[in-house]
Amino acid sequence: MTTTSVASGPTTANGVGADAPRPDGTPKVTGEFAYSSDLWHDDMLWGATLRSPHPHAVITGIDITDAVRVPGVYAVLTHEDVPGAKRYGLERQDQPVLAEDRVRYRGEPVAVVAADHPETARRAVERIQVDYEVLPPVTDPRTAAFDPTAPTVHRPGTVDAEPAHRSEGNRVRYQPIRTGAFLDGDPIEDLRTAADVVVTGEYEVGMQDQAFLGPESGMAVPAADGGVDLYVATQWLHVDQRQIAPCLALTEDKVRITLAGVGGAFGAREDLSMQIHACMLALRTNRPVKFVYNREESFFGHVHRHPATMRYEHGALNDGTLLYATCEIIVDGGAYASATPAVVGVASSLGLGPYEIPNARMDAYGVYTNNPPCGAMRGFGAVQACFGYESQMDRLAEALGLDPVEVRVRNAMSQGSQVITGQKIEAPLPMAEMLRRCAALPMPPAETETGPLALPGGVGGTTRGEGVVRGVGYGVGLKNLCFSEGFDDYSTARVRLEVVAGRPVAFVHTAAVEVGQGLVTIQAQIARTELGVEEVTVLPADTSVGSAGSSSASRQSYVTGGAVRAACSAVRERLADLARAKGHLPLATPTGGVRLGGDRMYGPDGSAPVDIATVLDGEVVEETREFRHRPTSALDPTTGQGDSHTQFGMCVHRAVVDVDTELGLVKVVALDAVQDVGRVLNPRQLLGQIQGGSTQGLGLALMEEIQVSSGKIQNPSFTDYLIPTILDTPPMRVEVLEHPDPNAPYGLRGAGEPPTLSSTPAVVAAVRAATGRALTRAPVRPEDITGVPEPE
Repeated sequence: MTTTSVASGPTTANGVGADAPRPDGTPKVTGEFAYSSDLWHDDMLWGATLRSPHPHAVITGIDITDAVRVPGVYAVLTHEDVPGAKRYGLERQDQPVLAEDRVRYRGEPVAVVAADHPETARRAVERIQVDYEVLPPVTDPRTAAFDPTAPTVHRPGTVDAEPAHRSEGNRVRYQPIRTGAFLDGDPIEDLRTAADVVVTGEYEVGMQDQAFLGPESGMAVPAADGGVDLYVATQWLHVDQRQIAPCLALTEDKVRITLAGVGGAFGAREDLSMQIHACMLALRTNRPVKFVYNREESFFGHVHRHPATMRYEHGALNDGTLLYATCEIIVDGGAYASATPAVVGVASSLGLGPYEIPNARMDAYGVYTNNPPCGAMRGFGAVQACFGYESQMDRLAEALGLDPVEVRVRNAMSQGSQVITGQKIEAPLPMAEMLRRCAALPMPPAETETGPLALPGGVGGTTRGEGVVRGVGYGVGLKNLCFSEGFDDYSTARVRLEVVAGRPVAFVHTAAVEVGQGLVTIQAQIARTELGVEEVTVLPADTSVGSAGSSSASRQSYVTGGAVRAACSAVRERLADLARAKGHLPLATPTGGVRLGGDRMYGPDGSAPVDIATVLDGEVVEETREFRHRPTSALDPTTGQGDSHTQFGMCVHRAVVDVDTELGLVKVVALDAVQDVGRVLNPRQLLGQIQGGSTQGLGLALMEEIQVSSGKIQNPSFTDYLIPTILDTPPMRVEVLEHPDPNAPYGLRGAGEPPTLSSTPAVVAAVRAATGRALTRAPVRPEDITGVPEPE
């Protein structure tokens, strides 16, 4: 991995560009880290939730009498007990706090209980009687999108949405995009005639779970002022506050939220789970109330990655040059909107990938069904599309007799190119270089291992080598970074510099959520770089400071990093003013010429060093700043044109697999990556992000899928929902490029999501190459490889 360090001052260690250690790393490894499920209060009650057993039903009656009579039960609440607004939502207020007249998915919360023991709470839940009139569920996304006779999941007029994205029937959002000749009509037959080669394909991506290890949990504590203090594992403190307060009939300042230890997130904690329920019970009982979901309930209690179906057509000339492309994408949002409108925006704008295409037609739909709700997950709509367009590029290469890398290079975008929305890529995008570098990486030897792990099937010894074929595949993904489509995307940071025990210490306070990505480390590195102090304390994230937005969209290093940098700059200016006022610097010294490092301040030429503690001399300097990236705009609802994205990231993968073609078993031998990150802030953490994202993409390619039948999840456990373990994860050679983005702090480019895009199609392409089968669906199942259906 190539890296470039950023000079932080004369002697300051662990600044930007260094392998600064994670302050939470050792406690997490040793088991001493306090997660939200570890919260405790001597006076607390335990919460539990009654959930619908049906994907679609009318509620004709609820009887809580027997539940209330259980000894140790302090409260049983239904929708009638919600003190304020009955509905909430991440983008639309369409989700009931507790089901009212009907349920729309299996697992929807109907009632909540508070008791003095978790088993007591669960027994009380079992005694709640609910009468249902079961209705047929809407489970097919295509039917939901296009059949006018299909039942509507939400009755007209019951969903609050922006006019441009208002629902029509079961459509949450429809986004068309037209470029080139498609702006003036439908010239598809003329384009097909002009093309030398036309390839079509239909693709499907299953429902993936974020599979974080720490289940949903938190504690609500009633406050003397009539408000509530909530300690919870989440991804976005202020949007939680914004949704919770109206439902409790409280002002936002009466709902104070502090981040508790987060055991993974990957998008699923952007939506509320137990937050409102815990607060309602705490306010009703005047006791702290704690919720901890078990693993099965967690599968019902959070959103998942949208399943998608896609239809593509590409036309090209004999030399491989793309002439046109069309695409239809349908993503299944499930029962409630969650992030579906934004997912449709991403899937449509990036749905044809990082390729120069003069004529494009895109139609993207997000729909309501009675399937489990779907929302944010790492990659956010771009993952599904990437599997489709990369599969198409492999088909095109095969049809033209070209190398799959070469056909991508010939159509590669670069700085100055335009995506299909008309937005120009202003920062470096060395796609062709990345492809060639990835192809040039050393291949693994024919036999990389010996023993039981050397072959597909692993320790089970299922195969002995007969029928095993090796395959190689490539994938490229283009991902937007930060929020898009005109969203007011900003972060707030408060930085204080003071002397503690004779040394200057910087305190950084933001509401930015650490979900395991290393954000706490990055904030401290920036403060060390900008203020030249060795000791930095990052204070717990809470709502007493301004919003930092969500820990999603690969945005926190950019936006919160920018806010911390801006606040530090303001503190540095104040410090320079103090130094001049106290005679430690000549009055004519420009603030920009002052250098900080090793707890000392230096003049422009490195002269007149003075201890920062001496300059402060008991004073405290504190500044708060907001940081916003450049503005974006909504996509035109008719043509899809618009500068909707802040920044673009890209990763290229090469997968090498061994496949037992007779048994349908796959061993990923290598999964190598080349990624441009603009500027490396912390090499070790960056490597972890790329390898982790690659592993999630491998999981989607081969094993991870929530099985849904008639609207019901069939495998809500880690016994039946499989995720890659260390035995499934291959060696990963990673090459990092640094072409700084001039618009971003330190030139950085968000790095967390791009590897998740390109790893899935690379692995599937490698299996395709080994087997010769079309493999149009992810994850690939054994029967897809063998051609032998699984027994019923």
